[in-house]
Amino acid sequence: MPEFSAVLSKIIAIDGPAASGKSSVSKALAKRFGVTHVNSGLMYRAATRAVLAEGIDPGNTKEVDRYIGTVDTAAKAEVNGELSIIIGGTVREGLNSEDVNTFVSAVSQAPLVRDRMVALQRRMVESIPTIMEGRDIGTVVFPDTPFKFYVTASEEVRAARRAAEGLTDQVAARDKADSTRKSSPLTIAEDATVIDSSDLTLEETVEAIATSLEEKGWR
Repeated sequence: MPEFSAVLSKIIAIDGPAASGKSSVSKALAKRFGVTHVNSGLMYRAATRAVLAEGIDPGNTKEVDRYIGTVDTAAKAEVNGELSIIIGGTVREGLNSEDVNTFVSAVSQAPLVRDRMVALQRRMVESIPTIMEGRDIGTVVFPDTPFKFYVTASEEVRAARRAAEGLTDQVAARDKADSTRKSSPLTIAEDATVIDSSDLTLEETVEAIATSLEEKGWR
């Protein structure tokens, strides 16, 4: 891993399973602190969208990696949370479509996909104060940042949130796929602060993390 000593004190890592509330929390925290917000999941969704557009079987890891290895990839984050993603070409539309939602876990398991995305995630926030959310930010992307959080909620609450978004995927299936994949599985960093948002409002969850950040020395 490259030396990130100059920026580790500027990175807040927020991990968690699907529909845990980490995206809403991350956006609210970024606005509160005036820093850049990066939803790393959108990068994997963009990769999935590109793979599907090429007619590649998302479950064929070798073919997915072969394709990702032959195209240009780039990403740029803006302070307002906008994310420009290039995988072969600029990918913006359909990132939350039903087919992408169905196959994103499969595409995310491809080793080269994860290697490329992790490299992009590290490069895009060099010396930029950032809140980055995902499933392996505190364990793989920035394991040495002192500001790590794992936002979760009960399966029932997360399923209800997913349904409210109009999505029909099963959170239990996503959890299993994300936590058992060989490459960068979803786990809780040993030094992460765990926040269960099952019975908390968005404001309460944000306040809990903000308070913990202050205790950890965030400036």
